[in-house]
Amino acid sequence: MTHRRIGVTAMAVALAAGAGQAAAQFEGETLSLFNWSQYMDPAIIEGFEDEYGVEVVENYFNSNGEMFAKLQAGGVSQYDIVVPSNYYVSRLVESGLVQPLDHDRLPNLDNLMGTFIDPDFDPGNRYSVAYQWGTTGLVYDRDALGDVPASWSVLFDPEVNPDAPFALPEDAQVTLGAACAWLGHGYDCTGRDALEEAARLVLETKQRDNFAGFIQGTPVLQQLVRGSVAAGMTFNGDYLFFKSEDPEGFENIEYVIPKEGAEVWVDNMMIPAEAPNPALAHAFIDYILRAEVGAQLSNWNYYSSPNEAALPMLDEVLQQPPITPTDAEMESLTFIPSLKGDNLQFLQQVWREVESR
Repeated sequence: MTHRRIGVTAMAVALAAGAGQAAAQFEGETLSLFNWSQYMDPAIIEGFEDEYGVEVVENYFNSNGEMFAKLQAGGVSQYDIVVPSNYYVSRLVESGLVQPLDHDRLPNLDNLMGTFIDPDFDPGNRYSVAYQWGTTGLVYDRDALGDVPASWSVLFDPEVNPDAPFALPEDAQVTLGAACAWLGHGYDCTGRDALEEAARLVLETKQRDNFAGFIQGTPVLQQLVRGSVAAGMTFNGDYLFFKSEDPEGFENIEYVIPKEGAEVWVDNMMIPAEAPNPALAHAFIDYILRAEVGAQLSNWNYYSSPNEAALPMLDEVLQQPPITPTDAEMESLTFIPSLKGDNLQFLQQVWREVESR
């Protein structure tokens, strides 16, 4: 544990001590949180448990698809809070897997930055509240690849990378978005012709001798430092976290926003439709929305806070690239579009073809 994290834990203890008496109505209850791995400061959980007299049970998923499938298979009545990315919010709503939020129970909702209030993927924040935000970019080993351009060509152009092993995420929209951007259609492409062309490119890429497989954003960092792969896609916060933990191993591993465009995302807190403890879930969401807790969360996991009131308390490293993109980078970043109905079915169909061939 670094000195920085010891300081964060100390702050959590101080916050818990000054929080006052726990809410009596929740005494002895259990909150079930279904979240991404390594995405929650244990001290925040301890502080919430102490203040409310409850227990928090954490379970983890590695992809939005895994989370969605688990909810469909009965998890909708097992978990009190899930944390999907923006482009899965509408899928959860359309599938009836989540319930509307009671804003009267969320007085700290006003702490959110304007960007995350009334988002296109959830008008009026009816179902979701922003948790953390970041970018998905290109990560590569400079020792293996040399001085390559800040471009998706490192993954999709065999002339730029003829033999170094590389990976792609197994998430359809993330990978097809990068392929669309490389082809000139923009990372947020939705047209069927563009998606078909992107799918063909991914299929061709998959069949190259140096394609190492579909590896998600966090595991690919572990593969990079071991030398199993030389390039892939990952998240800016994970990259900075791994680099801070192992500066020598990551000395020559770079994270860049490709010039063709990339993804900006926001993960969100939502309550499943049959959550065992929805009132306690609201209390937890509002707890995360406190300014001090929001800053503590970002300072622990290295992602950007959507909490306007938390920004002055963020560590300096979070207020510069790669965590806070430059103005030029922001212009090239886009949210992955939320697809539904026939458009979503088409995307899933072309991706199944990519996976099966």
